[in-house]
Amino acid sequence: MPAILEHIREIRIDAFAQNGHHAVADALRVVLKTQGLESKPLRIVCIGTDRSTGDSLGPLVGSMLVAAGFAGEVWGTLESPVHAVNLTEVLSRTVEGQSAVIAVDACLGRKTEVGSIMVGPGPVLPGAGLRKRLPGVGHAHVTGVVNVGGFMEYAILQCTRLHTVLKMASVISRGILMVAGQDQPGDRVPGHVQPLPIPWARENA
Repeated sequence: MPAILEHIREIRIDAFAQNGHHAVADALRVVLKTQGLESKPLRIVCIGTDRSTGDSLGPLVGSMLVAAGFAGEVWGTLESPVHAVNLTEVLSRTVEGQSAVIAVDACLGRKTEVGSIMVGPGPVLPGAGLRKRLPGVGHAHVTGVVNVGGFMEYAILQCTRLHTVLKMASVISRGILMVAGQDQPGDRVPGHVQPLPIPWARENA
């Protein structure tokens, strides 16, 4: 992986701000360009599980990207999640150097940070907040602060509000689509960010 430039810090974005997906796209472009990866095809590794509300951010992003017809590679969806059990195996099947890998994962933080999306260079360390030792993933990372950390992390993830996670997943997904040049018509809106279609919504309509 390219070296992480120390002067590039994480860019913090409020998922509930107007047109937050544009801020996510701009931040990702800056991070990828600085590392010389802006012309590489994108591979998105979405980490998490559908068995926990808080930890479902990654798989939701993956499923939303697939539903929107994302042209790059997507690893990790609600149907086929990438998590602690299979992460090492999944990474062993990827080819280094052919793509710009963006890792998406949920994390816990301070109360004032909940609802924030963090974009930065270098890998994400899955499971670090739960004291798990897993390999780092990505040339760049996008993490969403879904709830407050510091105690009973497993229980906190289980009782995280689905509304918060869905909102963040929508903003992240749309930002990634914009980086890939798959902007949606009328993408900049005066009001709240509209969510991407959720795969199961059409089936159950």
